[in-house]
Amino acid sequence: MKIAIPTLNNQLTAHFGHCQRFAIVHVEDNKVVKEEYIDPPVHQPGVYPKFLADHGVKVIIAGGIGQRAIDLFNQNDIDVFMGVPVGDPKTLVEDYLNQKLSTGQNLCDH
Repeated sequence: MKIAIPTLNNQLTAHFGHCQRFAIVHVEDNKVVKEEYIDPPVHQPGVYPKFLADHGVKVIIAGGIGQRAIDLFNQNDIDVFMGVPVGDPKTLVEDYLNQKLSTGQNLCDH
């Protein structure tokens, strides 16, 4: 399974659209086996869901993300966990795998 995290300075960014790079965390047997960073295409509505689906991503961990983006990710069979506090990707994925990921209110207000 691959999990994507939008990052700024290698930390989860609170604003999805401000993503500098995506951390793609590879998980096998409920363990992190690889972490890579990929540059996203130019941010335009609807581009990121297809881009990440094409990379085999099945889960997005986000701070703030718009409802339209959530709907588009879901249409691409990608689950979205939002309202996650800023942190490093590997730790956030480990928390997700251990059902300890702290989610909450969407940090995106537009």
